[in-house]
Amino acid sequence: MGIVGVGIDLVSIAEFAEQVDQPGTVFSETFTPGERRDASDKSSSAARHLAARWAAKEAVIKAWSGSRFAQRPVLPEAIHRDIEVVTDMWGRPRVRLTGAVAEHLADVTIHVSLTHEGDTAAAVAILEAP
Repeated sequence: MGIVGVGIDLVSIAEFAEQVDQPGTVFSETFTPGERRDASDKSSSAARHLAARWAAKEAVIKAWSGSRFAQRPVLPEAIHRDIEVVTDMWGRPRVRLTGAVAEHLADVTIHVSLTHEGDTAAAVAILEAP
């Protein structure tokens, strides 16, 4: 397998927190019920954890876009909703894809890492293909 794309994203948690639950924002329909539940189960603010998940979704999109260098972008309309960040019982993240994104990236393994420090959340995604 080889690396075909790398993406990174940073999010201001304070700015994100102001918008995450506002109707009509890009964030209102972005997160799956599982992502919202996982974030609300944490000891710190749900916005902090959702900001890291938003960063992960953006990092995956950037990695995917970068893997298509010199090709027209193929971004489905509900792309953020089709990229879900799930965690195992120890809190380790993994990306689960659905819809058109899953079809486009069917043969790709996605590695993701999330972090938060102070008022910033960040994520990096690496796409690996056979």
